[in-house]
Amino acid sequence: MNAVILPAYKPDETIVQIADDLWNSGCRIVVVDDGSGTEYAPLFEQVGDICTVLHHEENRGKGAAIKTALSYIQKEMRDVDVIGVMDCDGQHLPEDMRKLLVCARENPKTLVLGCRNVGKEMPLKSRMGNKITRDIFYLASGVHVSDTQTGLRAFTANIINSLLSIKGERYEYETNVLLVLARIGVPFEEIPIHTIYRDRENSTSHFRAVRDSVRIYKDILKFTMSSFSSFLLDYLLFSLLMVLFPHTAPWVLGANVLARMVSAFYNYSMNCIFVFHTEHHVKSAFQYFALAVFILCVNNVILTGFVQVAGFSVYPAKLCTECLLFCISWLVQNFIIFRKEKGDGLENKELVNGQMKA
Repeated sequence: MNAVILPAYKPDETIVQIADDLWNSGCRIVVVDDGSGTEYAPLFEQVGDICTVLHHEENRGKGAAIKTALSYIQKEMRDVDVIGVMDCDGQHLPEDMRKLLVCARENPKTLVLGCRNVGKEMPLKSRMGNKITRDIFYLASGVHVSDTQTGLRAFTANIINSLLSIKGERYEYETNVLLVLARIGVPFEEIPIHTIYRDRENSTSHFRAVRDSVRIYKDILKFTMSSFSSFLLDYLLFSLLMVLFPHTAPWVLGANVLARMVSAFYNYSMNCIFVFHTEHHVKSAFQYFALAVFILCVNNVILTGFVQVAGFSVYPAKLCTECLLFCISWLVQNFIIFRKEKGDGLENKELVNGQMKA
């Protein structure tokens, strides 16, 4: 049995047309009214004849709405084995949803994505946002996804627990799903779909460019801030030692080693607690400090080259060296040291949703 989730915040008549089409094709439908208000009650009552309608008393975000529906399906619709999620503003066609459901049924434990043509028919704002998110997602996960912002998705019910455990309440949830599933090795399947916008400004979208972009990029920004604060600690300690000692090669090397040891311990603790949300483990600690030793060696070679060969002052030389090694550190930590193994606790966690009404 197939079920389709329709998160809805202040919808229009389009939701009725979508629900009718899905119902006629044999899908069970779960609509989540995400705090739309009393003026939208007639619409939800209208679709209530053929849909299960759940309500949030106040707006909690698209991610929260999806989780509410997933929790309901898991508890009340045990015969459902394939689930789709689509927007209800007309940007997704029911015929495309059906294609994804078929693909998900044929590929269990796979996340199927409906990917739009990111071309001229897509509004410039959406096209640029998708390009930036796509590139950042590839750097963060090592997985190429052609449309990271698509809301049209399908999957089998056996990954519901994983989806419920992923953090995020609003638009960032969909990006977090991609990041977490990529990290634990869940494969992605892409299906081309129609690209539909009602106008060039995409006025039907409730996406808030600044606030929701910050939410989407939050984890990557946290790593950047962790690394930047570690760099500041490293740089300030190095500079202090250089004020106290002569700028000869042995002293520069010693100051660099000491500053790096202190900042490495600080950075490892920050990444465990605030970025990758992992506990301190012997394995990850060993890998991290092995990386730190490797980067320190490379750091010293580059720093010495800047100072002794290129004739740079030690202060800009240190700055240039750290910038060169930032990307290496991010990639190794994300893909190796703090990478979550497939099934690493996700299948056993459940998220308790707020109030639900049928």
